Amino acid sequence: MFDLHGDALDSEEGDPHGLTLADYANLQPELVIAAVEQTGRLSDARVLALNSYENRVYQVGLEDADPVIVKFYRPRRWTTEQIREEHAFSWQLAEAELPVIAPLRDEQGESLFNHAGFAYALFPRKGGQALEAGDFEQLLRIGHVLGRLHAIGSERPFEHRATLTWERWLDEPSAVVLASRLLPSRWEAPYRQIILQLRQQITESGLASAKTIRTQGDCHPGNIIWTRDQGPWLLDFDDSQQAPAVQDLWMLLSGSEQEQRLQLGELLEGYTTFHDFDMREFALVEVLRTLRMIHYAGWLANRWEDPAFPRYFPWFASDTYWQEHIQELQMQSSRIEAKAWLS
Repeated sequence: MFDLHGDALDSEEGDPHGLTLADYANLQPELVIAAVEQTGRLSDARVLALNSYENRVYQVGLEDADPVIVKFYRPRRWTTEQIREEHAFSWQLAEAELPVIAPLRDEQGESLFNHAGFAYALFPRKGGQALEAGDFEQLLRIGHVLGRLHAIGSERPFEHRATLTWERWLDEPSAVVLASRLLPSRWEAPYRQIILQLRQQITESGLASAKTIRTQGDCHPGNIIWTRDQGPWLLDFDDSQQAPAVQDLWMLLSGSEQEQRLQLGELLEGYTTFHDFDMREFALVEVLRTLRMIHYAGWLANRWEDPAFPRYFPWFASDTYWQEHIQELQMQSSRIEAKAWLS
């Protein structure tokens, strides 16, 4: 089964010992500590597993220093070049004094490390609060940050990171779902039908011809923390990709369509202070929302052999989930047809 995101990490730095899913799922505290200490830091042996499904992320206490966050990259998801390009983008933003949490580097400027076959990176711990849904002041200041981010992101394209396309976000994940045994047989025909219908609509939506820039790529409220003294901080550039600028805006909106329009106005007031925004990208909001829904189902199906996924997403294999998922996709088809956000 192919991976939704990337190719295998190269054998020299990414997976030299032929790591299995069981190896990855059973990372032990001793290995986590050894990996951190390999970078010249002395652990105090306090290891706290943090909430992360795709990668394995831990907070590790240090002697005479603030704790660090260590992220072990899922094997065979991204190439080494893609991870390095993610790190380089984060550092370019940080050096321009944007509030992003960039990986820590050693004296040689290296930020991607390897221990026992695991590729990993260290990050500073940053305290903060969750965003308040629909808070106009927060949205205005986040707009400032995203406008600055996109001004830098538009300077040149990624060379190795992926691009948001309907092939990656519709064809590949739906193929994973259909090849799995998780889709009940009675929902297979309706699923195929709505995927074909959406594929036609999305290919005609203008997504393929939209301008793309370097983006954070997964800019939802969970990837932003709010600090009282400094405002918003962006974290987790793991899904950074070439995408239309609106990809970093629409997931920050919540509530009714009217409420979302008002929130978007605040975002854009801050955003356009630093970077122009093509209003025609509003036509892609429901397209991107639909692709995210399809991609999410494909991601879960593709990760189902990871023991963490059946444990934390037991509803995914239920008949009710697939019935509701197909109904939601049918509603999205109607919204795309009605050209929501353009009326």
